Amino acid sequence: MNATFTLIELKRIARDRTGLFFTAVLPAFFFIIFGTTVESKDTAIGSGNVATYVMISMAAYGAVTATTSTGGQAAMERMQGWGRQLGLTPLKDAHYVGMKAVIAMVVAGIPVLLIYALGAWAGARGSMGAWLGSGLIVLAGSAIFALYGVLIGTAFRSESAVGVASGSVVIFAFLGNIFITLSGPMLAVAKFTPLYGYVSLARYPLTQGYLPDGSWEPLWVPLAGVIGWGLVFGMLATWFVKRGRDRQ
Repeated sequence: MNATFTLIELKRIARDRTGLFFTAVLPAFFFIIFGTTVESKDTAIGSGNVATYVMISMAAYGAVTATTSTGGQAAMERMQGWGRQLGLTPLKDAHYVGMKAVIAMVVAGIPVLLIYALGAWAGARGSMGAWLGSGLIVLAGSAIFALYGVLIGTAFRSESAVGVASGSVVIFAFLGNIFITLSGPMLAVAKFTPLYGYVSLARYPLTQGYLPDGSWEPLWVPLAGVIGWGLVFGMLATWFVKRGRDRQ
């Protein structure tokens, strides 16, 4: 692990104000709109209230946006020749991947910390286990979407790849029961989308599996979604990376 390279990358990301707006400020704004202005924000749900439920959802959205963007940028760097430049240095591929993973987690932590701080200020309530458990799951689970960013970056091989990856996350968020509460057939479809299992797992320490409509969902449902989509993203990203190397 090269600390100097990691710090330089973090400073570069900090200078990208537009990127930080979409990964941190925008999800925080969504939390204020959806989590603090609704009349039901103090309604009990699980071991907390609706404000906490929305807080976890928006933190998950922000973390996924951050890791997807970081993964997409890493893929574009490799496609555009940065990998060959790094090949002239003692830096190993494993170290490069490790540093990108650290960077992705640091960047993902920004919206999570900001939104959880806003949640504490705005009246989000829950047990200590719900706060800590959901926060850790949000951070750890978002790493899967770094693979999604790599997948899109290597598949499109263009400057628009990061935008496509980030834009598709918004669609996944609507389909995954993050921005609006789904029910009936739409909820049944949502369970097969990439973000549903991740955000449901993050909410589990709060809700213990109970959905807003009063029904109960066993833990294996979100776990299966997270593991399944993680495998899909990992295999496709590996295939596209290999195909890109074969063409060079």
